[in-house]
Amino acid sequence: MNPRLPRRLPAPPPGWTTTADVVVVGSGIAGLTAALRLRQQVDRVLLVTKTVLDEGSTRWAQGGIAAALDPADSPAEHLHDTLVAGAGVCDVEAVRALVTEGPARVRELVALGTVFDLTPEGEIALTREGGHHRDRIAHAGGDATGREISRALIAALEAVRDDPGIEVIEHALVVDLLQAADGRVCGVTLHVLGEGSRDGVGAALARAVVLATGGIGQVWSSTTNPSVATGDGVAAALRAGAAVRDLEFVQFHPTVLWLGAGSSGQQPLISEAVRGEGAFLVDTTGERFMAGVHELADLAPRDVVAKAIVQRMQATGSDHVLLDARHLGREFLERRFPSIVERCRELGLDPVTEPLPVAPAQHYASGGVVTDLRGRTTVEGLSACGEVSNTGVHGANRLASNSLLEGLVFAHRIADDLAARLAAGELPQAEPVERDGPVLLLDGARRGELQAAIPAGAGALRRGASLTATAASLAALAPSDDAVAGPAAWETTNLHAVATVLTAAATLREETRGGHLRSDFPDAREAWRGHLTAQLDADGVLGLTYAPVPPDPIDPPDPIDPTDSSGTTDPHGTEVPA
Repeated sequence: MNPRLPRRLPAPPPGWTTTADVVVVGSGIAGLTAALRLRQQVDRVLLVTKTVLDEGSTRWAQGGIAAALDPADSPAEHLHDTLVAGAGVCDVEAVRALVTEGPARVRELVALGTVFDLTPEGEIALTREGGHHRDRIAHAGGDATGREISRALIAALEAVRDDPGIEVIEHALVVDLLQAADGRVCGVTLHVLGEGSRDGVGAALARAVVLATGGIGQVWSSTTNPSVATGDGVAAALRAGAAVRDLEFVQFHPTVLWLGAGSSGQQPLISEAVRGEGAFLVDTTGERFMAGVHELADLAPRDVVAKAIVQRMQATGSDHVLLDARHLGREFLERRFPSIVERCRELGLDPVTEPLPVAPAQHYASGGVVTDLRGRTTVEGLSACGEVSNTGVHGANRLASNSLLEGLVFAHRIADDLAARLAAGELPQAEPVERDGPVLLLDGARRGELQAAIPAGAGALRRGASLTATAASLAALAPSDDAVAGPAAWETTNLHAVATVLTAAATLREETRGGHLRSDFPDAREAWRGHLTAQLDADGVLGLTYAPVPPDPIDPPDPIDPTDSSGTTDPHGTEVPA
């Protein structure tokens, strides 16, 4: 029986209403870029964010932003590296848009006031990370790139705070998307805590909504994501009938500081740029193990490194490996990675004098709300960008430092698309109607059970039996109609919806590809070169459909698995590989 999920969250009726041409939800690089660009072209923009402006995932980005800025580099080479990392399921045209427009967008960040690290000649300093064959990672403050980009964008927003054409509401959790009788999105309901400009539940009506809500990391008990990353945008879009794709492709960052068994919450990340500067991995016996795994050794794509670490941990009976950067020296490490060195020392570790214990932890969702090249979702009036979206850029595994670039490029595209549509008289303001379907909620007190179920069965390494057990645990946590509405319950229900879709897709995909590692199906299969797309029907019943994608024009196709050519049919009748 297919899972049944809410089509709407219970909430008090809105006690206040505001209007805008466009509502932007989220204040990371994607949301801030979209809001600032939109305000240059439309009359009124409302930006809402869950806590304060700089509390999202962008500020935690250490390594940098990837772009072909070096004259010796090219968008074509960046495209090639992205397609290889994406393991055969990238949208080539989306990647082409990313890599060709990316350099100009990064230079616009500089013009806006972002201060990147420079070479002695005054050029943007570039480094290398896993999966890249060129130095193309621009960084700031050594290892504080996201923080600097966030600072510059927020400063640009603060400069226009008095502009009546743009309003910011902080401490605002979006409860649901509002829809007109024809299904078009026409605003949001949001709950504003006392620190915000309004209290309680209200309605923000708009001609269009842009989701830039970030990731889903809090589905796991251990993640590099901040506490606000509870999958709110993905879940809200799903309830509104939007298509959500590739949630099984979850990137586990290979080098997250291991703090001991049972450590939970947001975990300290050791940037891939540390390996880009020459650090290397060893197991607990001191043996280097990446050289024979991939041509790029310690700088292989993240899924390759994460898989190798998991396998080496199993072989040695350890719960971590070690990252050795001692040979880089104190002066270099403290200058190039000041934040990382400081955080390690706070925790009683010192990369200058000892190898660091590391292990993979959940880091990034390559899947999300399906969009086209203009950022439009499958629901009229709704656009999405950044980690909440699935543009097709990342495929099965995001190439290092492409995430900030994706948010930047596609937010810019969305702003220009919506401005043109609004100027042409499209998307007129509509009145919202009550959405049909189940109104259900999961008690916020069950969040711990939910976060324990996912890593147990759908963590870095999965198998059929573990996924079946996780699906059963999620079914036992099914939302009901008797939970008390409030932020904790809304977030927990969102996490449950995301976890349910992810587990269902991971169970169906019987192969290993990119960030989806199956110990019972350890190889990629040509029959599974494609996407799993999830949608809810009018009764909230989850359906998954499979669509193959053609081999990309640059890399040869994966070898076909000759062991099984049969197929099965999903509950909605779509042929899926076995």
